[in-house]
Amino acid sequence: MLLRHITIDCADPYALATFWSTVTGWPVSDEDAPGDDEVLVEAPAPVPGLLFIRVPEAKSVKNRVHLDWKPTERTRDEEVARILDLGATVHEDHRRPDGRGWVTLLDPEGNEFCVERGAA
Repeated sequence: MLLRHITIDCADPYALATFWSTVTGWPVSDEDAPGDDEVLVEAPAPVPGLLFIRVPEAKSVKNRVHLDWKPTERTRDEEVARILDLGATVHEDHRRPDGRGWVTLLDPEGNEFCVERGAA
């Protein structure tokens, strides 16, 4: 079996896909445009893409599944600052004085995700 996509329900698929495209550096599919009900952010193989699908209801509870990201080109703190500048907000800060820990952020539609400490 192959994991093809991670699907995220949202109100504005193109806007949220554009945010995540900027966060990850992965492109929005050439087949997708503003106003589409489904928009794909294409990940490099073999990583599954991020598929954003329009749903009528707003997010109302904590995610049961979320993404954990490990920076490869920046420190965790630099990555958190960069993503905050792109429109995310801090949900919970679990950084420790010894440099360990992670930060839980919310994307522009309130979906939780974490940025862990990377090698840098």
